[in-house]
Amino acid sequence: MDEAPAMRLDDVLKFFGVAGTGGHAKQLIQSGAVRVNGVTETRRKHLIQAGDSIAVGDEAFVVEFEGAPEPGA
Repeated sequence: MDEAPAMRLDDVLKFFGVAGTGGHAKQLIQSGAVRVNGVTETRRKHLIQAGDSIAVGDEAFVVEFEGAPEPGA
């Protein structure tokens, strides 16, 4: 059985351009500015799955992985 694709939270923030560097991502996360599925997340290595919603300030997005099955499918 294949594992569902996942990415670390700090990598997701860099990928989507919310943080320019790993240090910036770390600062955002540890300051409590990042919410995952509506809950404040302070762990950089928290694994983000397809369908998770990320919010930082006024920016919000839902993570999808190309070629990955839809959640619940």
